[in-house]
Amino acid sequence: MKTMRILLADDHAIVRAGISQVLEAEHDIEVVAEATDGEEAKVLLMTSKPDVAVLDIQMPIATGIEVTRWARSNNIDCGILILTAYDDDPYVMAVLHAGANGFILKTADPDEIVQAVRDVYQGKSVLDQAVTEKVMGQLIGKTRVQAPEQLTDREMEVLQLVAKGFTNKAIGVQLGISDRTVQGHLSHIYNKLAVGSRTEAVMRAVNLGWISQNTDPRPD
Repeated sequence: MKTMRILLADDHAIVRAGISQVLEAEHDIEVVAEATDGEEAKVLLMTSKPDVAVLDIQMPIATGIEVTRWARSNNIDCGILILTAYDDDPYVMAVLHAGANGFILKTADPDEIVQAVRDVYQGKSVLDQAVTEKVMGQLIGKTRVQAPEQLTDREMEVLQLVAKGFTNKAIGVQLGISDRTVQGHLSHIYNKLAVGSRTEAVMRAVNLGWISQNTDPRPD
């Protein structure tokens, strides 16, 4: 079984130590790098090439949200899980808009954190149970306000691959189109679904019954 490579980023050493202990107790998880601030996290995302980055929101120099936004804009091929003490709506929506794959609270049980890391690694979207109702309530509210425009067959193909965790480049290879064309399709998908991120698009499509919640994970 392939070992999952994890980057931890939190400005509190005791928090990093605790999370690292929980994760490395698993035989297939290895913490390969630790960052104490957002700028260091950016460097380690490029040099350590982790499979999953576990980021705190509030960090010096750059927040976890800013690191996530930077990673997505630079096409860093890494799942991102936000692990935080904050469950306020603005934080949750900012995380989703930035393009994170998951959001879980530090109050979660150790096995929930481990499962969240596994899910993100497999290309799934993860939301802490405590905040799921808030987010789904907002998405359902959008659905009630206006029924979304139907996606084209190509847009649906792109969205299904997004749900499986594929990057824009990988989607382009799968469909025989350029990265720029993939991004164009994503922009149309976002507009039609009235969302601002890949995670929101997948959640909205699942809520509408357009795609299955149990998608196959991306290949190793």
